[in-house]
Amino acid sequence: MIEFIKRESSTSGQERSSVTETVAEILSHVRDRGDEALRYYAKKFDGVEVSDLKVSIHEIERAVHQLPLTLWEDIQYSIGRIRSFAEAQMESLAEFEKEMIPGVHLGQRVIPVETVGAYVPGGRYPLLSAAQMSIIPAKVAGVKEVRVCTPPTKDGGIHPAVLCAAYLSGADEIFRVGGAQAIGALAYGTETIRPVCKISGPGNRYVTEAKRQVYGVVGIDLLAGPSEVLVLADETARPEYVATDLLAQAEHDMDARAILVTTSRRLASAVLQEIDRQLRTLGTAEIAGASWSRKGQVIVADTLDEAIQITNDLAPEHLHVQIENSRDYLDRFTNYGSLFLGEKSSVVFADKLSGTNHILPTLGAAKYTGGVWVGTFLKVVTYQWIEDEGVAALAPPCVRQSHREGLLAHMRSANIRLTGELDSYQPVS
Repeated sequence: MIEFIKRESSTSGQERSSVTETVAEILSHVRDRGDEALRYYAKKFDGVEVSDLKVSIHEIERAVHQLPLTLWEDIQYSIGRIRSFAEAQMESLAEFEKEMIPGVHLGQRVIPVETVGAYVPGGRYPLLSAAQMSIIPAKVAGVKEVRVCTPPTKDGGIHPAVLCAAYLSGADEIFRVGGAQAIGALAYGTETIRPVCKISGPGNRYVTEAKRQVYGVVGIDLLAGPSEVLVLADETARPEYVATDLLAQAEHDMDARAILVTTSRRLASAVLQEIDRQLRTLGTAEIAGASWSRKGQVIVADTLDEAIQITNDLAPEHLHVQIENSRDYLDRFTNYGSLFLGEKSSVVFADKLSGTNHILPTLGAAKYTGGVWVGTFLKVVTYQWIEDEGVAALAPPCVRQSHREGLLAHMRSANIRLTGELDSYQPVS
């Protein structure tokens, strides 16, 4: 039996419908009017007149040279960690060719997507890591061109740290375009921004809805909703650790979801008190507190087995397990975007620089997909070549199956390779 100590509120269907309609209008405008539409929405949504949509190399170099040394070093450090893990993932993928039966050779190739659009959100915080999480694995995969779109600041520029992070990660072009209009530009192309094959990167609900609507015109990584964390804790967990982990996700935005699932009522009570205490001294308390009030949940389960089942049912973006001997339970967790075992393994390390990707499935999507990785930017495709001996083995059953299905051109295509004639082979029903 489970008990909800705290529940979240819900989002109205009317609100979601409004987002869908607004995004459809923006995408249509961008498709029809190109750069003109991008400048219109920059003034409407960002409050800035944009003349040059593309960031010049001089602006990039100036930002790099003005960057504080420690920040430059931190960016390079995180790039190294993310690249190393992406390279390890790349090594796990293999091309092969095998003669499956005499004369039938089948193979697999791993081919990078040619062009990728990386969306880097603006908003409340300059998220340096958001640039790295799309650009670096794409480049490790072998993508030829990565085009970055990120919203302009009020002065028409781009936050210098974000600009440097994107450039140092390997971006080939950077554009001062944000929101749903940026997704439209990457999908359809404009006079300045060439269309891409695939779009990656997180964003607000308008960006996510735009990715949903352009899917099919281009590929997308996934539809990432607001940030989520689920902390699974037992009586051995430290309330102050759990509280910081919940608030770290809550401060992203008002819609972020922070959930505690525990087998200890005493811990649940202590964490609630600790959250209230920490909010009193937290500089981002206005957002984090509102998010926790709206979307925070505390669930008490009778047993650890029940608690684990709850986590698998909820399939959170980030699952942080703070229980005794947490690594012993690795195989018990099946639905999550990324898993963090033990109290030392803070989610924020992965958010920024430990190496795993932070673009992850939300809203239960972890039940059927993982997050962004080097494979997001690769196509695993097959090929074959067949010799006479293989034709002799494959053609007769293929002709018979095609005949039964009524696909007579299929039957001829197989038969002519066996006999050299269209209809010389008469299948036995």
